Amino acid sequence: MSVYDIIGVLGGLGLFLYGMKFMGEGLELAAGSKLRTLLEKITSNKFLAMLVGVLVTAVIQSSAATDAMVIGFVNAGLMNLGQSVGILFGSKIGTTATSLLLSINIKDIVPIFTFVGVAVIIFVKKNNYRYYGQIAAGFGILFMGMTFMSESFDGLKNSTIFLDTIRTISSPIVGFIIGIIITGIMQSSSATVGILMALGLSGAIELEDCVYIIYGMNVGACMPVFLSAAGANRQSKQAASFNFIMCFIGAVILLAVTWVLEPTPFSVTNIFTHLIPNNVPGQISGVHIVFNIIRTLMLLPVSGPLIKLTKLIIPDKNEEEDGITVYLDSRILTTPPVAVQQTEKECARLAQLAKDSFDYSLNAVLNKDSKAISKVEENEKKVDKLTHSITKYIVKINGLDIMDYDRKVMGAMYNAIQDLERIGDRSENICEAASKIISGEAVLSDVAMKEIKTVFETVEQILEDSLYMFSNQSKDPSLAEAVMKTEDQIDEYCELFRQNHIRRLSQGKCSAEAGIVFIELLTNLERVGDHALTVALCIPYKHTPQITANN
Repeated sequence: MSVYDIIGVLGGLGLFLYGMKFMGEGLELAAGSKLRTLLEKITSNKFLAMLVGVLVTAVIQSSAATDAMVIGFVNAGLMNLGQSVGILFGSKIGTTATSLLLSINIKDIVPIFTFVGVAVIIFVKKNNYRYYGQIAAGFGILFMGMTFMSESFDGLKNSTIFLDTIRTISSPIVGFIIGIIITGIMQSSSATVGILMALGLSGAIELEDCVYIIYGMNVGACMPVFLSAAGANRQSKQAASFNFIMCFIGAVILLAVTWVLEPTPFSVTNIFTHLIPNNVPGQISGVHIVFNIIRTLMLLPVSGPLIKLTKLIIPDKNEEEDGITVYLDSRILTTPPVAVQQTEKECARLAQLAKDSFDYSLNAVLNKDSKAISKVEENEKKVDKLTHSITKYIVKINGLDIMDYDRKVMGAMYNAIQDLERIGDRSENICEAASKIISGEAVLSDVAMKEIKTVFETVEQILEDSLYMFSNQSKDPSLAEAVMKTEDQIDEYCELFRQNHIRRLSQGKCSAEAGIVFIELLTNLERVGDHALTVALCIPYKHTPQITANN
């Protein structure tokens, strides 16, 4: 094998890996909201979860990405170990979709896919259509890379050194270990199986030379999951460990069975060479697919004992929550549509925290509850930290390739969380006024308190409606109209009550200290109404004109 052949292999491998990544990203982005809906269907039923794992991984073309995403969900508390098990099993079957595509002999027409895909990417401006071009181009590049590798490997079939090496590594234990090491380094079972299929296409190896390597590479594919669990909580480490235990035990059992059956007519090599004759890439793909299906059918029903074994190795332990984010995790960024969905959930949580602060401040003023003031101060720290964390996460998402509408939503969320934080700040200001009322520094008349209560109740209404629209991304025009009318009502009340206040001052019915507190309360309540209106109308509309405030 010459230096030029080695360069050709490296170049082909580079094209293969890039094509796989490019096609996977295109599939993921084209799936968009469908992928989100699919993940929302995750239940405690491990068989349904397995199907979700199969479909999601088949879409994003990477079991490592799916597994990392699962670790992120577990770390965020959105999924427990039991729920993650089915998806982890399913991801191993889903990743075989790549090898199935590669086993189809269409290399003569593959350049057409590349040409059409690139043409769509260059000449079509709308992102949603360009993703389909990305899928086609990635598919073409993927195949061209494997063809390039196989042509460069062609000289190896006559190399004595290479054939002796293959005979050595094709032994059960050595082949198994080599498969683990190579895939652990490359962090992709699809890449390893692609190399094996390229060698098979060139005629350099036969199926019997790589069966045990295939078993080993399915264990080596666990390495990215271990890396993704680094720095995560104990539950995430349990999920990563379960993933390894499941892969290792399944591989060892099937390796032993294959080894025992090797001298018989029922050996893996005999079965697949008869089922798929004269097609080594197809045979390799067949072993890869069947191995993962059998492992799943064999171990998924007994996943309970495997979970117990995992928890024996890494026992459950109560860990303190950081109190900042619940839905956000950097591992989920590998799947942008899901990261967008999780950001929306975290923003909805921030909205509820801001609403809680306002409710506490209302209680502090109307019921003279000093404990409510402490709750606002405590809650406001969470609001500030969460706003900062969400802001950083949105900035990361905006650096990814996401759908046009999702980018608009992230921009709207970025602006909305600033208003939500301001609602928290205004609640703190209201509590400062409440402190003066509770201490007796400012004594408001019964009439003044009645007016303040009226404004409070109206602001409470606009907050409920606005945060419902925001958290549910509601496009209900009648609700939007009601929110705008409520905000107008708040402005009218504040203006009327200011005039009433001036009249009471001139009549000597109100002290200057109480008057200042009264005006501060009105001003802050009016601002809360303004922020609530902005939050309610921030989400962009897909198919209808966006509703805007008319004042």
